[in-house]
Order: sequence, then structure tokens, then C-alpha cells
Amino acid sequence: MFDPKKLEQVAKQIHDSMPQPVKELGSDVEQKVRQVIQGQLNKLDVVSREEFDVQTQVLLRTRQKLTAMEQKLTEIEEKLSEK
Repeated sequence: MFDPKKLEQVAKQIHDSMPQPVKELGSDVEQKVRQVIQGQLNKLDVVSREEFDVQTQVLLRTRQKLTAMEQKLTEIEEKLSEK
């Protein structure tokens, strides 16, 4: 769901900003930071851009169908009121 490269970049930035004694603990700290970030991002109620785009297209088609149905209903109501 999230771009792994961006996650790596954020984890590296956090790791680089840590004090030197913490950095000396090794790559384990960077891995833990990455895990914490990924865990927090997974808790967020978000969707991927691809899923958002798909749902936008579905909504657009649904809106078009609704508009067409409303137009047909109006035509039927007009015909019925003429009789």
C-alpha cells in the first residue's frame, strides 16, 4: 500500500537524526524504526492511490447512470401527466 522506497527514506532520515550513541546500536535501530513507521501507517484509515482512482471511476459511472435514470423518470412523469 505504501511505497517501500519512501518508507526506507523516512526511516533513514529518522535514523540519521538520532544521536550517535543510539546509531551505534547498529542497523537494528533502523529496522525497528522502519517497523514502527510501517505499523503506524497500517493503522491509518487510508487507501492507495490506485484504489482511490478506481473508486473515483466507479463513482463517476454511478453518477452518470443516476443522471440518466433521473432523466428517464422525468420523461415518464411528463408522459403520465399528459394522459
